[in-house]
Amino acid sequence: MTPQLIAGERPGTYVVPSAVTDAELMHLARMLARRRLRKGRALDKPDTVFNALQTLLMEYEHEVFGMLMLDNRHRIIGFRELFRGTIDAASVYPREVIKEALAHNAAAVILVHNHPSGSPEPSQADRRITDRLQQALSTVEIRLLDHVIVGHEGTCSFAEKGLI
Repeated sequence: MTPQLIAGERPGTYVVPSAVTDAELMHLARMLARRRLRKGRALDKPDTVFNALQTLLMEYEHEVFGMLMLDNRHRIIGFRELFRGTIDAASVYPREVIKEALAHNAAAVILVHNHPSGSPEPSQADRRITDRLQQALSTVEIRLLDHVIVGHEGTCSFAEKGLI
């Protein structure tokens, strides 16, 4: 049974009325992260998005590559996990990324994947696939706003580093 959250006195705070286990606490955190990425929500605070993505992906023991799809006003259409890999790599297919973005009528996307090692620093392979995806998406007029890498040690935004 999932413990109940009660809204706290300040916005964005919650009270859990009974003791919770680590697993229940992580379940609640993922539930809140999904809520922050729900359809129709505007992306007004990048840190909120980064934290939600980190919460969703950091516990995997293998790489997971996903995409946050946005409309032309940067409101969330949806989030999809697209590819699963091994402990240090995931095969990413531009054709499938484009197919999913077009199926949801996305005007822009934010790519995301995790590094199970914990370090969010991008590898050369991460940079290459980001370039390939940016080129492929631009051919169908979908903007790549960012590629976020998440790990236990934090997040890395390609846009903030000037890599996009």
